[in-house]
Amino acid sequence: MNNDFWSHRYKEQNTGWDIGYASTPIKEYIDQLKNKELKILIPGAGNSYEAEYLFKKGFQNISVCDIAQEPLDNLKNRLPDFPEEKILNKDFFQLEETYDLILEQTFFCAIPVAKRQNYAEKSRELLNENGRIAGLFFDFELKEDGPPFGGSKEEYLTYFSPYFNIDILERCYNSIPPRQGNELFFKFRKK
Repeated sequence: MNNDFWSHRYKEQNTGWDIGYASTPIKEYIDQLKNKELKILIPGAGNSYEAEYLFKKGFQNISVCDIAQEPLDNLKNRLPDFPEEKILNKDFFQLEETYDLILEQTFFCAIPVAKRQNYAEKSRELLNENGRIAGLFFDFELKEDGPPFGGSKEEYLTYFSPYFNIDILERCYNSIPPRQGNELFFKFRKK
């Protein structure tokens, strides 16, 4: 699952995870954020609807990262004023800057299961002191033929508990209808 894999998915419009807007749980979480100065990273950002929503609400320090160039170009076309230097065509695991908040939406479920522990470790590394990671995980039986690969609350705790205080990890009450019953909202604080 490299750059070519994901670029091909975007070119072929084989993007079943893309709902065309920021999902309700993410929007409602963003609506609770008061500090517009937060330094935010959206990894595996895809078409970056969450970044667009944040940007239009006045957040200016948002970085989006994706291994495929196509969705990043889509963001730039929709938001020409979005800062070019905050659009990162990179592998998440190669990032070095630090952030106050990592916003997770469909990236974790798309990486190979063998890299999930690395994701938790890298997320901790990328967060400033008292940083948070928040967003959504899929909650359905782990599959080998993903993405998405699925997973469970118990599995996610094994990855994140060593590095984060678990503030919230619970079934979403406000998922969009096609994902109802299949999403967990989470908010973790860096230890």
